[in-house]
Amino acid sequence: MRVVDLSMPMESHFRWSPEVTVKGDLAAGDQFRVTRIATTCHGFTHVDAQAHFVAGGPTIEATPLERVVGPCRVFDLSSAPANAPIGPEALAAADPGGPEGEILLLATRWAARRDHTTPAFWTEAPWLTREAADWLWERRPTAVAFDFPQDYPIRLLLKGEAVPNDEHVTHDVLLRNGVTLIEYLVNTAEIRAPRVLLSAAPLLIPNADGAPARAYAIEGLDV
Repeated sequence: MRVVDLSMPMESHFRWSPEVTVKGDLAAGDQFRVTRIATTCHGFTHVDAQAHFVAGGPTIEATPLERVVGPCRVFDLSSAPANAPIGPEALAAADPGGPEGEILLLATRWAARRDHTTPAFWTEAPWLTREAADWLWERRPTAVAFDFPQDYPIRLLLKGEAVPNDEHVTHDVLLRNGVTLIEYLVNTAEIRAPRVLLSAAPLLIPNADGAPARAYAIEGLDV
């Protein structure tokens, strides 16, 4: 059995600056050292609930763990060019095959190609077309996981440009239809197997529209 950590460290970089404070100094005689963090629920590696995009949609505590923990097939998209769309043909060619109801991990190995702490990671990535999102929906997955900013408008939002909802194609096609989105994985270049057990359990934050997750893949199991 081999465990691959796929979680983006929650530290300050180009896109987010979590507030991390530490109270207590054990060396000075304090009884405890206690760290406090304040950050967005949609930063770093996280899970989206439908409430993030769909009015009146369920919030993150309603996401069953069975949707984000389970058999996962890995799509090797490491040859996807930067700054270019990924269409359904590329997904079909990368699909190792499997039944409906699995987690699908789209692995471009993007964090090995661009540093996630820099603008290039967010503005030079490949992105999915609407046809690709439709193709994924037709597979009826429980969740789709991404190691790159999967919707083209993400780079536009970083520049302050407003973008219609339907152009956020994975949110509009997948999340709207109840497919959970697992976003911003890293370290996917370390995954060797086409099938893994994936765990991306979000923090249990009542009434939140998303939550951070510690995501990892387990290789060597019969999944």
